[in-house]
Amino acid sequence: MKDTYKTIEKPSEETLFKDKNSKFFGYAFPVNSEEEIKEYIDVLKKKHHSARHHCYAWQLGTEQIQFRANDDGEPSNSAGQPIYGQIQSFDVTNILIVSVRYFGGI
Repeated sequence: MKDTYKTIEKPSEETLFKDKNSKFFGYAFPVNSEEEIKEYIDVLKKKHHSARHHCYAWQLGTEQIQFRANDDGEPSNSAGQPIYGQIQSFDVTNILIVSVRYFGGI
């Protein structure tokens, strides 16, 4: 059993990125259960109800790792999996990362 692991201490501030007239809002949350993950995603879907996509990835645990990546309608493996790749590359767990996209055309 791992005694220590890396995660984030508190939720991130909302981050905005603009590209080709689309707006992307980024969020990161420390989480301890799938129920907590669902609650955060539901809150963001209500807050950004007119957004085109709510893509996310999460990871829980240290020994028995649970994870999920969701593209939410974006092309397959173009959003959720790259987000999860960042979770892996920074070696963090008990974390949810969400990217909310408002489509603005090209």
